[in-house]
Amino acid sequence: MQQVDMTALMHFRKLYKEIVLKQFGVQLGYMGAFTRAATVASLEVPEVNVSMNTEDAYITYRDCVDISVAVSTPRGLVTPVLRGCESKDIIAMERDIAGFAKKARDGKLTMDDICGGNFTISNPGIFGSLFGTPVINYPQSAVFNMNSIRDEPVVINGQVVIRPIMYITITYDHRLIDGREAIETDYYKQSDLEEWRDIYDTSFPATYAYHPPPGLVSGAQRRGNLTANIDGFKPLQKKLYVSKAREIIRTFREHGHTKANTNPLEYVAEVKNQHDVVLPDSSGLGSQRLSGLDLDLEFDIDGEPHALEELGNSSTSLRKVITACQSIYCSSIGVELCHITDPIKQAWLCTKVRDIGLRKSTIAEKKIIVDDLARGTMLERFLAMKFPNEKHFGLDGLEAMVPGLCALIDRSANEHGVRQIILSQCHRGRLNIFSSVFQKSPDWLFRQFSGTVKVDVENGRSSDVKYHYGIEGERMTTEGNTVKIDVVPNPSHLEATGPAAQGKTKAAQDLIGGDGQSRIMPIAMHTDGAISGQGSVYEVLNLSKLKGYEVGGTIRITVNNQVSFTTDPASARSTEYCTDIAKYIGMPIFHVNSDDPEAVLSVFKLASDWRARFQSDIMIDFVCYRRFGHNEIDQASFTQPEMYKTIADKTPVLEVYAEKLNAEGMVDAEFVESCKQRHWDRLEDILKQSQHSTGSFDKPPSSSKTAVSTASTVVDNGTLANVMEHITTVPEQFTPHRTLLRILRGRKKDFETGTVDWVTAEALAFGSLLKEGHAVRLSGEDVERGTFLQRHSVFHDQNTYEKWTALKNINNDQASFTVYNSPLSEFGVLGFDYGYSLRAPDSLTMWEAQFGDFINNAQVIFDQFVASGEAKWDLQSNLVLSLPHGYDRQGPEHSSARLGRFLELCNEGLIVGVEQTLQQRSCNMRVAYPTTPANLFHALRRQVLSPIKKPLILFFSKSLLRHPLARSRVSELTGSTAFQPVLNDPKYTATLNIKITKLIFCSGQVFTALHEYRNEHSIMDVAIVRIEELHPFPSKRVQDVLDQFPAAKDVVWCQEEPYNGGAWYYVKDRLESVFNSRVDQGARELRYTGRRSAAAVATGSKRLT
Repeated sequence: MQQVDMTALMHFRKLYKEIVLKQFGVQLGYMGAFTRAATVASLEVPEVNVSMNTEDAYITYRDCVDISVAVSTPRGLVTPVLRGCESKDIIAMERDIAGFAKKARDGKLTMDDICGGNFTISNPGIFGSLFGTPVINYPQSAVFNMNSIRDEPVVINGQVVIRPIMYITITYDHRLIDGREAIETDYYKQSDLEEWRDIYDTSFPATYAYHPPPGLVSGAQRRGNLTANIDGFKPLQKKLYVSKAREIIRTFREHGHTKANTNPLEYVAEVKNQHDVVLPDSSGLGSQRLSGLDLDLEFDIDGEPHALEELGNSSTSLRKVITACQSIYCSSIGVELCHITDPIKQAWLCTKVRDIGLRKSTIAEKKIIVDDLARGTMLERFLAMKFPNEKHFGLDGLEAMVPGLCALIDRSANEHGVRQIILSQCHRGRLNIFSSVFQKSPDWLFRQFSGTVKVDVENGRSSDVKYHYGIEGERMTTEGNTVKIDVVPNPSHLEATGPAAQGKTKAAQDLIGGDGQSRIMPIAMHTDGAISGQGSVYEVLNLSKLKGYEVGGTIRITVNNQVSFTTDPASARSTEYCTDIAKYIGMPIFHVNSDDPEAVLSVFKLASDWRARFQSDIMIDFVCYRRFGHNEIDQASFTQPEMYKTIADKTPVLEVYAEKLNAEGMVDAEFVESCKQRHWDRLEDILKQSQHSTGSFDKPPSSSKTAVSTASTVVDNGTLANVMEHITTVPEQFTPHRTLLRILRGRKKDFETGTVDWVTAEALAFGSLLKEGHAVRLSGEDVERGTFLQRHSVFHDQNTYEKWTALKNINNDQASFTVYNSPLSEFGVLGFDYGYSLRAPDSLTMWEAQFGDFINNAQVIFDQFVASGEAKWDLQSNLVLSLPHGYDRQGPEHSSARLGRFLELCNEGLIVGVEQTLQQRSCNMRVAYPTTPANLFHALRRQVLSPIKKPLILFFSKSLLRHPLARSRVSELTGSTAFQPVLNDPKYTATLNIKITKLIFCSGQVFTALHEYRNEHSIMDVAIVRIEELHPFPSKRVQDVLDQFPAAKDVVWCQEEPYNGGAWYYVKDRLESVFNSRVDQGARELRYTGRRSAAAVATGSKRLT
């Protein structure tokens, strides 16, 4: 709602009422002026002049202003449509309104007279209304209300005066118009109704001389002039042309990409279900109704709001606008930016895409493109000739990716200070890009093809197929800057490498701090089928703006093969483009034709500039094709005959580009041939050298393979006391929850009396590591508080709602402690934290599942990376997976973390008596199910302090968090203590015990039930032994226990999980191997005690779980 000072309009009406009546035969009222003001407002704010078809939710921007005007008749209110208001003055409007009023009174209005208005003007003010909000007439966008005029006090030039005031209101469809646009519309109407000259100029022909009324204080003096008579234009005429220009630009911005020449295979329809949009052309045809307008008439656009960035100049014409937009939005580059809500980002992009068309590549730049294309093309042809039966998912059909990536890296390093790039990369073109872009010698690739690469099987290495490997290397830019390149390995599980690369990037940025995000940049390369088909993409995009996971923007490149193996786009997705998911987080999307290398370079450079400017993601849809199908030995014409007939006739981009430059007189054929020959000769030389090499592609053995001992994990009493004091003390003036305060006091009292519970031991492990300079990162769903109300790492003030994290405030020189409640995502977040741990081996990185079985959603990350990453790629990780596990009446879904499934992936064979350090070196991961706070404490500290870096799968019991049996003495954290993989029965001493006839081995919380049952029934001949670390299996410690109980011939493995779900399948052979290793142990019998095999891990009954 706005207040309009009606003084100017009332003066005008008083002075000219008789003149208008005498000369034009028209009664001069207020409706004509209000209709004219609404017309101007709709031209200034085009979003008002729209309608929506609710059947397909398609919004139509009107190219004319047709207004329904309320007219009162004896039979009621009617709203005939005043058409073409953009070309009418006030007098013409008054004449038409009077005509409609007469037709209405005579009952002669037709349906054509009352249909088709863009919005309605109503005048309840004649009945005394102060303001109102009438219902909108579908499919119109709004109703403008004129209300009654009343004298009210206003302040002008510091003085209070009485002025006639009208309240104007707008009721609008929020699907079409937002609040800002509605307010702007009222503001423009208010301005025009208060400006004497605007009223005068748009009421009479231009021959009428302008005479302002003496002493009138105009609205322009109060709020600044919003309109002007420039270059001979009447203001409304100029507004019309500017409005048409905006409308043309908006249409091209929104729909230009549908007509852009982005597809190198012209017959293939990349966009499906696309509305048949007709864009304006220079003849004046198109969706904008331009008839009657002079397309060549020049008009000034200086100072005009609402995004005319594409035009650049101070004056233009409609024909120039159309030509410019065709060049910008319908070339080899298609742009999608209208989904971006930030006007600053939109304006920046519009300016940048305009500049792409203005800038021409130099001859030197064109020669670099030729050389880059030749380098990639020759490698593909060389491999096809020398290794014709080897598949490697080549670069054929997307050769322009080489100059594009080279330009992207060079621009990022030379212009924006990037010094390291971490990539997740798809198979397509991967091996070629390693050499052609990242400057890795193809020697290793030739040895892979030749089969001369050694695999370190002795140390548990399995190696991998060549196109799964990652690399670490360097690239020298055109200006001599060195950029480190780190490509994360890519297993054949689509998009699984994405979150790992993001996490690795985050860790690298955190390690250098400060400007880490500007110096270290991630690139993610997708394929068209994977980006639209894999849910992990959505999960990673969701992380991009979240605290603890943001990396300052990722440049995302989709290798759009236009087919997924044998699946056409129509069967692969429901969206128009494979990249539509990028709109979810407001990424700009650039579609680019891979057959236009210069356009490719322009887009890749713009992507670098975008990230540097806005620290957010950008998507490049690199539209290309696969020349030889899914791989080099595929026969794609079985399923895509038409596509591959087209591809067979296509000339490779190197030759196409070379012919273009030769025709332009820029680069001759001799230069192109010299580039091709130079790269071919180089490859021949490297191949000859590789044939005499038997070296391994693998990196030198990791420290995990050569470490000879483990570090001590104990902490002195003083350090523990200091940490304990800080984690149980809250700042003054801070009001925590009263229950939390009681918990903190209880923990502190327990510590002072010499004991710690589970959560205290965890906090002491974290705090002691922080004091020693090792950062701690804790991530997962609800980890700040803990799913089971146990951790409380972040305190919340109950009055001010501020937060306090005690572990961040132990002392000034401590390492960083970060704890993040993650989104409800397992695949993406676990992958992220795994990647983080790769780059932060001296930190503790811990991911915790809300419930243990939630790990199911991240099984690919565990199987392909956590469990086997070192064996395949020599990637060392000390990631901790913290998994709640145990049967506590929670039913089938919240009871089991699938212990048996993890043990299936453990690599240790049936070995007995091996020294513990050797076991730790050779195992692929540690699997522990500790039952004491002391073991938890040492296990967490070992992850950081041990030179042997392995993932730790840490099962923990929900019931043991507060169980009286789950207590440790403070002395078990100090002195000469360490992690105990086997815990003997505390009831018996270490001396020989011949009274024990039955020995029960178990793992986890089931020991409490066994312990309580034994005590309740006074059983004295049974010992209960807990295996705290299942992998590597502590066979030597188990042997020591057996030696202590020589009379125990009945040996039982007891578990609460079903027969097919716990550790039984794993421990059975290992325990029996220990029995068989000693002659005197041969008489022992191993039995299973536990639940039967089951499809579900537990029941829903509280009685039998």
